Amino acid sequence: MRRPDAARSLESYRRLAKLYDTKCTRIKSIREEAVALLGLRHGDVVVDVAAGTGLSFPLLMEGVGSTGHLIAIEHSPEMMALARRRVEAAGWRNVTLIETAVEAAEIGVAADALLFHFTHDVLQSPTALSRLFKCTRPGARVAVAGAKLTSWWLAPLNLWVMFSARNYLTTYAGLRQPWRNLLQYVPDLTVHRRVLDISYVAHGRAFSQPLSVDTKS
Repeated sequence: MRRPDAARSLESYRRLAKLYDTKCTRIKSIREEAVALLGLRHGDVVVDVAAGTGLSFPLLMEGVGSTGHLIAIEHSPEMMALARRRVEAAGWRNVTLIETAVEAAEIGVAADALLFHFTHDVLQSPTALSRLFKCTRPGARVAVAGAKLTSWWLAPLNLWVMFSARNYLTTYAGLRQPWRNLLQYVPDLTVHRRVLDISYVAHGRAFSQPLSVDTKS
C-alpha cells in the first residue's frame, strides 16, 4: 500500500463511525497535548484536518473563543454526521463543516492554525498538503499527532502498530516518519516521540513558501 485509497477509507469509516469515540478514549492525552501546542488565541481561525466525529472540537473552541472560527474537514459522511450533531448540541455558531476530501476542500479564509490529529493518509498526500497550506497564513501554528513505527529491531512492536492502525489508514508508506512531507511547509517542525516511540506529537510554524525537502529518507 503506497498511496492513500479514498474509497477504502470511506468504507472503513462507515463501519467505524458508531464506535469511533469510544475507541479513541486511549489517545485523549495525545489529542490534548497536540491542541495545547497550537497555542490558540481568541479570534484565531483553526482548521481541524480530517476532523472525524469532532472529538477535538471542545478543545479547539475553547482556544479560539466566540470571536474565532473553527473549520473542520472530513470526507466520511457517517463521521461528519456525528460531528454535525456535536456542533448542534453545543450550540456553536462559529464552526464551518466541510464534507469532502482534503484534496478538494475550499477553505475560503486564511488559517492561523492547523491540527492534524491521527491523519496519516492526509500527511501522505502532497495534493492535500498543498491545498491546505495555500490557505494558511505565514507563521501559522501547526500541530500533528499520530502513530508511527519504531526501530526495525523492535519488529513485534511494529507489527502491533500496523495491526492496530489497519482500519484507520490505507497506506503504511511513511509510517516510520509520518511527518516527512510536512517539512517543506513547516521546516522548524519539532517532533516529540511518545509511548515507546510508537506515537508522536509534533509542532512548528508554517513557512511563507514551500521548501524543497528530500522526503524519501
